[in-house]
Amino acid sequence: MTADTIDAGRLRRVSELRAVSLVSAAHFAAHFHMLVLPPLFPLLREHFGVGFVELGFALTIGALASVAAQVPMGYLADRVGSRRLLIAALCLGGAAIASIGPIDSYKWLLAAAALIGIANAVYHPADYAILSARIAASCIGRAFSVHTFAGMFGGAIAPATMLVLAATFGIRGALIGAGLIGFVVAIPLLLAPEVEGDAGPSRQSAPTQTEGRQSGKVFTPAILGLMVFFVLLGLSTSGISNFSVVALMGAYGLPFSTANLALTAFLTASAFGVLGGGFVADITRRHGDFAAAGFAVNAMIMLLIGTIGLAAPVVVAAMGLAGFLSGMIMPSRDMLVRAAARPGAMGRAFGIVSIGLSTGGMIGPMLFGWIMDSGAPRWVFGASVVFMTLTVVLALLTERRPLRRRYQMANRSGSA
Repeated sequence: MTADTIDAGRLRRVSELRAVSLVSAAHFAAHFHMLVLPPLFPLLREHFGVGFVELGFALTIGALASVAAQVPMGYLADRVGSRRLLIAALCLGGAAIASIGPIDSYKWLLAAAALIGIANAVYHPADYAILSARIAASCIGRAFSVHTFAGMFGGAIAPATMLVLAATFGIRGALIGAGLIGFVVAIPLLLAPEVEGDAGPSRQSAPTQTEGRQSGKVFTPAILGLMVFFVLLGLSTSGISNFSVVALMGAYGLPFSTANLALTAFLTASAFGVLGGGFVADITRRHGDFAAAGFAVNAMIMLLIGTIGLAAPVVVAAMGLAGFLSGMIMPSRDMLVRAAARPGAMGRAFGIVSIGLSTGGMIGPMLFGWIMDSGAPRWVFGASVVFMTLTVVLALLTERRPLRRRYQMANRSGSA
């Protein structure tokens, strides 16, 4: 091996590390921005003089805007360049969040939520385009893993960070500070023009006749079932991520700081659970059974939190355990989609089931906001238990379908 080859390999690794670092930082900021508002709900309720339904409606507006913008942003990433679009998204989301405090208006909160949703629609197509173009195939899986972990970690530290900022600088200062994170992360991307995805028309060849026939089979019963599965997952996640703080305060009188600590434990443990879940997903084929077991345990934990007045340290520990299990389930959840997808239709399959997750994210804030305004904070956990129980049933049904298919194929092979 020559010195030039060694130098080229070293430069390649440095370039890959820089791409992963910058894209992961953007994903961190994206998830941080997604959870800026929910921890401040008790303060925003007094600030704007509205109820939790109105605050939940703002999150629904953001989710609707994100869903509507997802496909157009994917096309824009190919046309104008993923890095440029990523910079624009960081600045747009940051400016929208920073403007909520100074512009003292609930109507502007709704408009800002829509802008945050539009910015959020950029991250996945742009992030994955850059990583796919800049990272060697031999380590692309690890790059995706770091990217996912960074995003989850950004969401995990958001509640505690916003609590500290609000206590130190007030609600306006907290929102401005959170918004500035987007601009700070955008600067290194602005100075790295070499970190770019493949812009321009797709270089993939036209679909073959076989692929064309397969594309018509994307909406299979398995995929539609998984879409419902993701709706339920989005609903249960929405309740815990967005309303567990106010529910713990309302049901058990926990201090604002302790309730936020419990949510932080849930989100942080979930991020680390993803890393462990990847190993489990690689060593088992029973992804549906594993996901069902995880959701069943989580449902029991949430049932205990919602029905028993646990001591504050126990609540924090229980939320942490539930978060770790939620993270562990994610890789197996994705493997269920992969197993159900038809050949040549993997992207479309994930796109369809993601609609379910976004739908749950849109319905959840309004539903759980109504539960809180109805004076039933324990039912934030109770409703989550119902949704988790239904996901257990769907996960088991999804697992049985491929098992039956493999059994039938084995019987046909034996008879032949």
